[in-house]
Amino acid sequence: MVLHPADPFTVLAHGIGSQHDLPISPFYAFAGAFTALFVSFLALGLLWSTSRFRGDRSGLALPVGLQRVADAPATRTALRGLGLAAALAVLLYLLLGPDDPARNPAPGAVYVLLWVGLVPASLLFGPVWRLLNPLRALHRLLARLAGKLRTARPSAAVAAAAPAAVRSSRSPRVPAPHLAAVPDLPSPDLPSPEPPRPERTHRPLPARLGQWPAAAGLLAFTWLELVSPDPASTTTLLIALTGYAAVQLLLAARYGERWFADGDAFEVYSALLARLSPLGRRSDGRLVLRNPFHGLDATPQRPGLVATVCVLLGSTAYDGFSDNPSWINAIQTSPLGRTTAATLGLIGAVALVAALYCLCAALTRLVCGPHPGPLTAFAHSLVPIALGYLVAHYFSLLVTEGPRTVIMAVGTDNAPEPLSPLGPGGLAALQVIAVVTGHVLGVIAAHDRSVRLFPPAKAVAGQLPLLALMITYTVGGLSLLLN
Repeated sequence: MVLHPADPFTVLAHGIGSQHDLPISPFYAFAGAFTALFVSFLALGLLWSTSRFRGDRSGLALPVGLQRVADAPATRTALRGLGLAAALAVLLYLLLGPDDPARNPAPGAVYVLLWVGLVPASLLFGPVWRLLNPLRALHRLLARLAGKLRTARPSAAVAAAAPAAVRSSRSPRVPAPHLAAVPDLPSPDLPSPEPPRPERTHRPLPARLGQWPAAAGLLAFTWLELVSPDPASTTTLLIALTGYAAVQLLLAARYGERWFADGDAFEVYSALLARLSPLGRRSDGRLVLRNPFHGLDATPQRPGLVATVCVLLGSTAYDGFSDNPSWINAIQTSPLGRTTAATLGLIGAVALVAALYCLCAALTRLVCGPHPGPLTAFAHSLVPIALGYLVAHYFSLLVTEGPRTVIMAVGTDNAPEPLSPLGPGGLAALQVIAVVTGHVLGVIAAHDRSVRLFPPAKAVAGQLPLLALMITYTVGGLSLLLN
């Protein structure tokens, strides 16, 4: 990707521009960010003394008819079929299409429409990948086929044993009058049919596993996109996607369909972003319109949640830093080789983000006293920060490469190249606003959780480490934007 700048896919994985196409003053960018963070922190400390977010207990119920349509089996079957058809189309393009990202829409479908497109889709409609996931649909089809085979085997065994049992009976033979006269109840001379086998029971998921598999899957995908020598190659993508699908289906066969909710990287990714969606579910199952902060507050505190969010933050940060000329020169001249050096850089970026958050959690515990879940208690506050980075980093990629991928997929000839709706100045403003807004939302979410968990005398003081963390992340994010 770095060695071939003429390759159209080189731009595909890097959505942040360099200094010359972001005409914004670093002084004003940093000054505005610090002002927003400090003002929001002071205002919250003075005016926000009790917790206001109620998690999944809040929301304005939508009409019952709309929920019936959304929950109808036909709707869900159609969405599963759509996801399966899209996956099949990508597979066919990888198998039969040219090994050229400029003429094959499969790389764009994976890296743009799936990876980046899930951001606005999840924000607007909730965890959509749970319904579109082709692996869920394929698992259900395989489970139904296996169930039919299991029920067919006892019937075949009974049918095969029946003639032998009749011949071995000591009762005199009488001619059967008609085939239709076969009694409904089983004859005492025939062996009793085997009772139907119970449905296959799956092993329970270990509680300590949590979202760690999803974090590993996200790290593997970002490695494929940002580090692998030829990420747009049809062979590379075909091997990676089929290997991932095989692992997911095997684990779902072991643990059941519930595996995908915590083990599938893209489902967890979509579900995390959907926490900030205005559409959600109350605890009673009703489809509601809600304040996105309520959905964010309902984020389950699962093992691996911190790792998942840190992978999102660290990989996005590495993507921005990987365009830096000094880093490009370092990995190209490294005695370890480009791939090894870039892999260490990606892991180092994720580890740095995680280490800063763990240090912040330890300082918070030191200031406020013991807490049973110091790491996961404030992990939800990192989700809007990750969202801000994703918007800033990939907006231009989605609005330019997304339409181009669709144009290639439908086979439109002589179509004009899609252009970004924002000029350099507008793009710069959007990226800075996205990063700063994400951090301000993170401060609000952390403050509400702090006043709920800690005594009033310690709630504000306990947020000082979090504020320092937000400032550190902001400095890093804006530095990457301004290169």
